[in-house]
Amino acid sequence: MPGVVLLHGANGAGKTNLLEALHVGTQGFSPRARRDVQMIRFGADAARIALGGSRGANAVETDTVLMRRDPRTVKLNGERIESDRLRHELTTLVFTPDRLAVVKGAPATRRAYLDRVVGRVSPARAKLANEYASAVGQRNAALRRIRAGQSTRDALAPWTDRVVALGYELVVARAETVDLIAAAFAELSGSFGLSDAALAYEGAAPTVAELESRLASDIERGVTGAGPHLHDLRIEAGGRDLRVYGSQGEQRVAVLSLVLAEAELLRDRLDVSPLVLLDDVLSELDGSRRAVLAEVITRTAQTVLTATSAETLPSEPALSLAVTPGRVG
Repeated sequence: MPGVVLLHGANGAGKTNLLEALHVGTQGFSPRARRDVQMIRFGADAARIALGGSRGANAVETDTVLMRRDPRTVKLNGERIESDRLRHELTTLVFTPDRLAVVKGAPATRRAYLDRVVGRVSPARAKLANEYASAVGQRNAALRRIRAGQSTRDALAPWTDRVVALGYELVVARAETVDLIAAAFAELSGSFGLSDAALAYEGAAPTVAELESRLASDIERGVTGAGPHLHDLRIEAGGRDLRVYGSQGEQRVAVLSLVLAEAELLRDRLDVSPLVLLDDVLSELDGSRRAVLAEVITRTAQTVLTATSAETLPSEPALSLAVTPGRVG
């Protein structure tokens, strides 16, 4: 059932920590912390995130325990599982200020973002990026053995074929996903005042002929110099690359539009209603754009967003919770 949950409170009250807990408890990783110890309260040895909800007609419960000295434990409906499995079972999308790196960061950040979208839109392709990366790693190792005189070029051929085959599949998957999300991204961006926004996948599938033509250079450097591990996702508005020529406000709108466009895509294409987490999105939107956001998020299954004041959201949320240090109510 659609619903908006508003978490409001002063800066530093813990609103972002709550969103982080929801993300860890449903996806198995934090959108901002690199290590579990960074999510455990100072002076404590462990932290626990226990969540309950529903997926369609089915009840869902997750229980995640983070420990300083031991590996974390994760349970889904009472069954102990690996953390990575959560993101394949549950769908959560997040916007935080840190996510601006999707627009203004290095190409590797956009590739990783796009590969996550590929996995959510096409679960059968979820492992494709890792399989391709493994093949490139094996080919790079073979290149270095040739450079060291420990192998021959003939031994490289199977890895070249593998990189080409998986590279083609990955490029097709990425390009198709960009095509699926591009129209909604452009429409949402325009609603937020970012005109003529567009997405474009930059890069072509590698071929055996291309890799063989640069073989001498690849052997000298010990790396594969062509393929989707070097491609990029261009995010632009009015023909301007927002990574280089976008203001921070435009970059924020672009990332927010990506998150909301993916939510709509998943709902319409796969009948999946993701949990959407929006941290501090209202502070840099004017009144008309806040109204647009309020209308859009009512179309998702559940959205949790944070604000410093309950009055910041121009519509009535399904649930409004005041957050103070150590307390939600």
